[in-house]
Formats: sequence, structure tokens, C-alpha cells
Amino acid sequence: MQRKSGHVTLLDIAKACGYSVSTVSIVLSEAPLSQNVAASTRDRIRKMAQQLGYHPDAYARSLRRRRSQTIAVLAYDLSDPFCIPIVHGIQEGLHPADYLPLLVDAQTQRKLFDSYLKMILERRAEGVIVIASWIFQETNLLEDIEKNRVPIVIVGRDLTNRKVSSLLVDNEAGGALALCHLIELGHRRIAIVRGPEELFDTEPRWAGVRRAAAESGIQIDRKLVFQLPNLMDSTSGFEGGLRFSKEMLASGRPFTAVLAFDDLTALGVLRGLTEAGLKVPDDCSVVGFDDVLPAAVSTPGITTIRQPLKEMGLLAAEWTLRAINSRDQNADKPVNLYKAPPELVVRMSTSRHVPAMRRAGPAKSRLTT
Repeated sequence: MQRKSGHVTLLDIAKACGYSVSTVSIVLSEAPLSQNVAASTRDRIRKMAQQLGYHPDAYARSLRRRRSQTIAVLAYDLSDPFCIPIVHGIQEGLHPADYLPLLVDAQTQRKLFDSYLKMILERRAEGVIVIASWIFQETNLLEDIEKNRVPIVIVGRDLTNRKVSSLLVDNEAGGALALCHLIELGHRRIAIVRGPEELFDTEPRWAGVRRAAAESGIQIDRKLVFQLPNLMDSTSGFEGGLRFSKEMLASGRPFTAVLAFDDLTALGVLRGLTEAGLKVPDDCSVVGFDDVLPAAVSTPGITTIRQPLKEMGLLAAEWTLRAINSRDQNADKPVNLYKAPPELVVRMSTSRHVPAMRRAGPAKSRLTT
């Protein structure tokens, strides 16, 4: 039997089987009354539903139950490889609970971000998970979400002061860990690329770098400290790293390592050094931050500070489901904060510093005196 248009309905199955719509509905919904329907009838209805390709109308069911069974996932830029593992974790966490993630991409545009938040409220999402960045500033829409008792979890920022559950890496510890790795390898002249001024992660990572330098007695050369401009898209970090690597070399100031704000910036630095005829890590070590896929598959692989991105997505989903359950039971909404411990992942972009005077003639670094 071939239908002209539209989804297969209970009425279509009823007509094909010769039974009433109510009987078909009772059987396919596996209601308690279905036990009163003859086994042969139940079998015929189920086989016909399968033959016609019937699937229950979740939208109609949600209207009856006043539940959408959707969790909105609002990402600042899905082209950024930072977001993808988090999304995978969220999806994995929601699937067993039969919640559908409604994924939207703000494309680093504040107006689009706010517009999507409004649409999420209008479509009655039962929870909101935001993968945050500099674009997520204080917004009155947070108050609207709160007034509608919609649980919200932020990944990448700490908004617990706004009573929003928040997950992020311990950025200060990560910045210190990155610098300590280079210091342990014997590097003392280290160039640093800071993150954009408006990005939440920038200051705590920089604080960690300064603390580690002070504790190790290392002087940071301010003329070898660069700052990325505010992000326009996911390639901004790479382009900034490429540009700053050329500025480092043009400055004539000696350095043996570069600590980049994130992995894409580190890849830009790697490109710039390579184009200048230098070898990483022989001539210069490079460290990134995040541990996104491109860092692992580049040549050489980038030593980095790992954020447990997928695990953070899983935890965001778990917190959201818990908050929905608490709301349904009229319990107090939990407000959680988790700072994930950073992990050093050593790859081929870093090596022990060998002073230039100890190197054989042709291998002498062009970056040291």
C-alpha cells in the first residue's frame, strides 16, 4: 500500500487492518488495555504498522504530556574543533534518557546567539546547554530562562554567580602546567601568545603562566608576549599564530619555545616557523591547549594541555537531566561548579633545549644567541 503524502498515521493502519483507531492506538502504545485485545489482532496490527513504516508521533505525544523531550544545545561556533567533542558527550549522555538534542550554531554572532535563545524558549526546550565563549556575556535572556524554570548548564565559563551550573577546565592550573613543561625541558626564553581579551579563558591561563614563571625564577620577556584579537571565526587563532610567529622572528629577540593560547594558535605558529625554514622541535618547541583532533594528527603532533571535552559534555547532560527531575519534583534547583583538572599530553612538538654552543655547526639554532 502506497500513500500519497504525509506521515503514516494510526488512521492509515486502522483502515489497512479493518480495526478502529482506538484499538490500533491501544495496541501500538502498549497500554494496559492491550491485554484485552486478541493476540492475533495485536500481531496483525503490529505487522501492518511495520509494513507501512509507522512511527509514533512524538510531537502529538509531547503536546499531551506538555513535555518536548528536547534539550537545546547552543554552541558558539560548530566549525571550531573545540565544540565537537563536547557535543558528542552531550549526545551520548542524553540518548539513554530519550531526550533529543536540538543543536544550534551561533557562528560567533551575538545577535544570532540571542535570537536562538529566544527560539529555544518559544519551542519549549526542557533544558539548555550552552557551549560558551567570549560571545556569551551577561544577558537578560538568562533571567527569562530562570523565570520559565528551564534548567541551563554552561560549558566553558563560570556563571555560578548567576545561579547557573558551570563546567570548565581549571585554566590557571593549565597555564602553569604548560609553562612548567617547557621549563623542565630547559627552556628559559619563551614566547607567549595570549588569548583574546574578551575570552573568559584568557586571564586565568595568563595568571597560571605568570605564577609558574615566578615560582621558577623565569623572567617573561614582555616583547615576546602577543595577544590574539577578538575572535571572528574558528580560523582566527590559526591566523593569529601564523602572524605572530613571523613577528617573533622579525623582532630579533631570542626564544627557544612558544606557548600558544590554544591548539589552533599553536598550529599557526608551527606553520609560520616551518615557512621560515625552522624545524619544530629542533629549533623551537611549541605547546598548545585543549587537545583537539587537529593537534593530534598534525606533523609534528602538538604537545598540549588536554581538556576532557567529551567528559564535560557527558557531565553537562547528566546535570541537565538531574535539574529537570528536580524541577518536576518541585525541589530546589541544584547549582553545580566543576573545574576539570588539566592534563599534559606530550607529543613531538616539544623537546629538551640544547644550548646553541653545544650544537654541531649546521644544526645551530637561528633563534638563540
